[in-house]
Amino acid sequence: MTKTLISIVGPTAIGKTALSIKLAQYFNTEILSADSRQFYKEMQIGTAVPSAQELNAVKHHFIQHKSIKDNYTVGDFERDAINIIENIHKNNPFAIMVGGSGLYVKAVTKGLDDFPEVDKTIRTELNREFKAHGLESLQKRLKNLDPVAYQTIAIDNPQRVVRALEICMGANKPYSSFLTNPEKKRSFNTITVGLDAERAIIYNRINERVDIMIDEGLVEEAERLFSLRHLNALNTVGYKELFHYFEGHCTLDFAISEIKKNTRRFAKRQLTWFRKDKTIKWFNYKTNIENITSYVKEQL
Repeated sequence: MTKTLISIVGPTAIGKTALSIKLAQYFNTEILSADSRQFYKEMQIGTAVPSAQELNAVKHHFIQHKSIKDNYTVGDFERDAINIIENIHKNNPFAIMVGGSGLYVKAVTKGLDDFPEVDKTIRTELNREFKAHGLESLQKRLKNLDPVAYQTIAIDNPQRVVRALEICMGANKPYSSFLTNPEKKRSFNTITVGLDAERAIIYNRINERVDIMIDEGLVEEAERLFSLRHLNALNTVGYKELFHYFEGHCTLDFAISEIKKNTRRFAKRQLTWFRKDKTIKWFNYKTNIENITSYVKEQL
């Protein structure tokens, strides 16, 4: 049987983890997480890491395998994920990958794009601007130079914004114009399944998830990590809002409302990214597992 990677994508809080476990059990295989926030062992509640019961149900890879102090790039993930998929395929024609980090999914399924070398002083200048004037200043520059990238990259991630800007400035061409390289050949075929719902449902599920995270101890988790807030891994939704609260810039209620708002924005960007890929077969988040497994088998 053809070696196959079943990739599950969609917005945050839509039910990707539950589906991945059902599919992995059906095909008797293992799961790779392509959620870059779940890589870090110090972050659990705010990244919606699968529960102990879920992790025990199926073997998982790339769950809390790194420290927030480690430098782990999307290129590193591409290399490591391909190796694990090839190892799984030695004994099983199927492997499952699940996650909403579009760039990480793309790195595995299609390969990373090639960007031109640019003057390294540009990044130094942009990082200096970030420290002096904050992320919003860089976001405005990117919106002017490359509106497409502004709408599709992780705009709340300073590292991604700086990367896009340095390409725009160094190459005198939009960052998004380089996202068209031919796909890399893989030793496996990919079937991509997307989960979706009406926007109001997605937003309600996000709000409910944030409330659950707060009840489970997200504030306390963020407080333990507060002294490390300068690390890039912690500059993410769910933590940075609480750091502002700890610094006295807002109330706790406001910080929680900002987590919900920024997570909703993140989900919108996820869908914008994934809907560009016409190979994705979209299913309503309530679709029976039988319908999805039937689709996968039809594609084979």
